[in-house]
Amino acid sequence: MSDFETIHIAMDRRGVATLTLDRPELHNALSGRMIDELTTAALHLADNADVRIVILTGRGPSFCAGADLGWMREQMKATRTQRIEEARKLALMLKALRDLPKPLIGRINGQAYGGGIGLISVCDAAIGVCGARFGLTETKLGLIPATISPYVVARIGQAHALRTFTSARIFDAHEARRMGLLTAVVEPENLDAAIEEEIKPYFSTAPVAVAASKRLVHALGAPIDERVIDMTLTRLADTWETPEAAEGIAAFFAKLSPSWKREEWNSP
Repeated sequence: MSDFETIHIAMDRRGVATLTLDRPELHNALSGRMIDELTTAALHLADNADVRIVILTGRGPSFCAGADLGWMREQMKATRTQRIEEARKLALMLKALRDLPKPLIGRINGQAYGGGIGLISVCDAAIGVCGARFGLTETKLGLIPATISPYVVARIGQAHALRTFTSARIFDAHEARRMGLLTAVVEPENLDAAIEEEIKPYFSTAPVAVAASKRLVHALGAPIDERVIDMTLTRLADTWETPEAAEGIAAFFAKLSPSWKREEWNSP
């Protein structure tokens, strides 16, 4: 597992594998290659009997800033079928991480947006740092957070999803904890110690029972299966074809404001 370009995996003698998003110069944004490599890594980690725990983190000041801008430009020119297939890769990557038969602990070292929120949502626990900011900002572009939505809604619930999806509001780490996205919030210098405390109990648990417990919890929740994934991909493709999406994405790349944006409102 040493041939990756966008991620890095290291494992210690205890069987703790650290999976690091490794594009710090681009705030660990999700490219097509990173999505493919994360899927491959998840499958390898799942099959490796020496791995007891997986820690997911990012290198640099950000955890994951969402979609790579190059990927976004490609989607602007893609056909409907191509958009669906690219989105399916993201959905299946998130599902592969969610279905890991090992504890998956998020070491959230900085900001996360869009797909980065999806990555946090598939973790069994996630510890973030004070000062980190989060957001699901797709509606600012005339899009919807469709592909990640089953995992995010499962994590934070419908009420919080409605508020964050529709407003595209930015929220801090403490609010992320209150809504259930994060398990705990610590100062950056205490992050590694907090992760060590979080993983400590797992060393006394039976690995097969842990895997079975994860499957049990997922079976008791709303299903995230092929039907659900296909539904989200169809809704995303439909939204890409709207005039709002065309205007919003073009405005974003041109550094202009779309017609629906209001800088401020005067009180009546």
